[in-house]
Amino acid sequence: MSLFPHIKFILGAAQPKQFPEDIGAEVAIAGRSNAGKSSAINAIVARQSLARSSKTPGRTQQINFFELVPGQRLVDLPGYGYAKVPVNMRQHWGALLTSYFNQRSCLGGAIVVMDSRHPLTDIDKQMLDLAASRSLPIHILLTKADKLSRSVAMKTLADVRKQLNGAATVQLFSATAKTGVDEARDVMKSMMNSRAAN
Repeated sequence: MSLFPHIKFILGAAQPKQFPEDIGAEVAIAGRSNAGKSSAINAIVARQSLARSSKTPGRTQQINFFELVPGQRLVDLPGYGYAKVPVNMRQHWGALLTSYFNQRSCLGGAIVVMDSRHPLTDIDKQMLDLAASRSLPIHILLTKADKLSRSVAMKTLADVRKQLNGAATVQLFSATAKTGVDEARDVMKSMMNSRAAN
């Protein structure tokens, strides 16, 4: 049985005026291009190709809204930080993301995907600052953890937690090895239910 049998794509918004009605609860997933965001989304919702991963980073050019159950949405934000994307497109994404975080009162939290081999880049920190500006719960997935040895993965996890000093929760994650998928799903549900209860 599917975990989210009625999950469906609602719409893709390239402008704030296209956002769906600001009701219910939603959780946003953000990440640098090529950090494995689409694979993480697909693993969390247990669907093969809900979010489309691309060989060309930076292809997601809009904010994609998915309904998990009525009144609860998972929001796939554009991948950021890909150098080959034209400057005007990067500026558009920046304005779109800022509008999204500023406007959505139904937002219950943000999950930020980072490649475990290159975590906390400058642009990752900008994304964390944007989420923190709303005092939202933030959870970090250190993806592609299967590409690190166990000892290196654990050291990376400890280092990132130390740098963030409680500003976000952090876990190791691998869509390929299914490491941390249940934990990430539980965090998403908790963020959603907490927002819905307010």
